[in-house]
Amino acid sequence: MDFESSEPSAASPHGHLRAGPRHEDALPATAAAAVKVVIVGGFGVGKTTLVGSVSEIRPLTTEETMTQAGVGVDDTAGVERKTSTTVAMDFGRISINQELVLYLFGTPGQERFWFLWRGLFEGALGAVVLVDTRRLEVSFDVIGRLEERGVPFVVAVNSFPDAPAHALEDVRAALDLPDSVPLVRCDARRRDSSRDVLMTLMRYLHSLAVTPEAL
Repeated sequence: MDFESSEPSAASPHGHLRAGPRHEDALPATAAAAVKVVIVGGFGVGKTTLVGSVSEIRPLTTEETMTQAGVGVDDTAGVERKTSTTVAMDFGRISINQELVLYLFGTPGQERFWFLWRGLFEGALGAVVLVDTRRLEVSFDVIGRLEERGVPFVVAVNSFPDAPAHALEDVRAALDLPDSVPLVRCDARRRDSSRDVLMTLMRYLHSLAVTPEAL
């Protein structure tokens, strides 16, 4: 299958970050395949931002204002300024080309909402794990759960302005990732960067279909 995107880059010529244009909700008449992809990661790593930046339809979000109910339960270390949180899921859609459409489901980051994973992963072919190098420890359990479920995934290091710029091989070692698992950098605010992550996942899934022993 050809995974080349038919969409132009949405980056501003002046370098400003912006979300891409929203298309009509109707699928292209030529769409022949739909793939469910789950976006996972710890609390505050940028899952909602990624879905919102890349979706060609207005994304569905279930963000709510953080309340006292999460005090002492949610780990907000490093993201103390965050005032809202996803409580069910984020949903978006992107047409990779005229034939392939991805449906994106973003999961809540807090452990108390992980009971929703079973439903969100139903029918999913793969996942994107977003990580923040300032808080790599919040990604350990997420990656472990994917490995337990046997879900193919790629890891994307989201770029935060004040995050340490570790080499990717150091991040791989810290996360104990097998060499076979793709590891890339991204800026979840940028449509083109988020799309590149999804393209990486599609190529990885294709390689597993050709050589399943690589999983």
